[in-house]
Amino acid sequence: MPRTSPGSATTTRPAQPRRRLDAVLFDFHGTLAQVEEPVTWVLAAAAECGVTLERPRATVLADRLLTAGRAGGPLPARVPPHLAEVWADRDLYEHAHRAAFTGLAASVDAGVDGLADALYERLLRPEGWLPYTDTAATLESLRAAGLRVAVVSNIGFDIRPLFAAWGLTALVDAFVLSYEVGRCKPDPAIFLRACGLLGVDPERALMVGDTPADAGAVRAGCAALVLPAADAGRANGLAAVLHLAGADEA
Repeated sequence: MPRTSPGSATTTRPAQPRRRLDAVLFDFHGTLAQVEEPVTWVLAAAAECGVTLERPRATVLADRLLTAGRAGGPLPARVPPHLAEVWADRDLYEHAHRAAFTGLAASVDAGVDGLADALYERLLRPEGWLPYTDTAATLESLRAAGLRVAVVSNIGFDIRPLFAAWGLTALVDAFVLSYEVGRCKPDPAIFLRACGLLGVDPERALMVGDTPADAGAVRAGCAALVLPAADAGRANGLAAVLHLAGADEA
């Protein structure tokens, strides 16, 4: 609030200058894109197995599969002991990621042969995801403002084909994926790797994500912005990034 003193004019505290940024690092899931709606996921995977499910049955299966643990979230209510090792390594190795999530799906008796693998395959394809409605515009504005962009994700498969299918590859300068670099957020090393690939000082980079692991970027010297994940097909509040990066003035 403005400060006043007897006999003096109203004074205001000078606004703090915004931190100068050269790059923005983005988490993938829950920040730039969201997995498809659960019932749609189950119906599509069952169809790929040659089975047409009634929607009520698909809804029940989707609820049970979400409780078991879905790739892309939510986390499982319980990890069976025989999956504990691959679950721990899921974001470090492709084989562990697949084994963990197909194993969790297989723990649900769906009565559809091959469903666990079909559900996982949906994750690897562009139709299994929806970019948030403000993702493309945000990335385009950052590029127009001359900022570098990296996607930094704890993940066990290559997401580059998804970005290519969505026409967003040219707007991303580097992909830093945990299973490729052997480090997972919140380890500062993964953020430092991203900054190194972009050729920017960590103190001139902003990490944008939706979990406390993303906020771990502050230990690498970056600023951090944590946004709540939105449902598929909606905006995710990414316009705030443009203001913080100064891209809304470009």
